[in-house]
Amino acid sequence: MKAKEIRSMTPDELNEKLKELKGELFNLRFQHAINQLDNPLRISAVKKDIARVMTIITEKNA
Repeated sequence: MKAKEIRSMTPDELNEKLKELKGELFNLRFQHAINQLDNPLRISAVKKDIARVMTIITEKNA
């Protein structure tokens, strides 16, 4: 997900996206723990997306 796409979202959409990404990260970590994860690099990509969303939320609140 690109920062440009995230910046165009409303605050409510950003919060919803953040919940969605955190849920996805939880599921990926669970799959990784039981050795069913196909692409372990997806975990770091989701973490970066969470960081991008949180950064944009902070920028909009300031």
